[in-house]
Amino acid sequence: STLAHEFAKHVLVNGGIFLSGKFDQRQQGKPFSALASAFNQYFGILMQNSELSLLKQKLSHQVNHVLGSEAKHLAKLIPNLGKILGLELNGLVYGEGCTNAQNRLQYLLCRFVEVI
Repeated sequence: STLAHEFAKHVLVNGGIFLSGKFDQRQQGKPFSALASAFNQYFGILMQNSELSLLKQKLSHQVNHVLGSEAKHLAKLIPNLGKILGLELNGLVYGEGCTNAQNRLQYLLCRFVEVI
């Protein structure tokens, strides 16, 4: 939107990072797609900018400490998070019901936001 674009200009001029995610009705099968897109963009920026390597290491340590092996579930939605954490996501199979997976994902996203 125009308002978000104008706001982004001010954030960037002042040294901030502006992230955006857009809800897409075609992505209904992918929960939290707008948040996942914004977080993926954020971790992509961390990977590309060598000046932010200390922040990247700190976040990696904190996410691993707080989420542990459960971080792999978020990394399926946020591929750049998986790259920063060094997770191999190929071949992961989940054998639980949809309700349990959604509840776990909501919990993990809340903990993840607390970390970052």
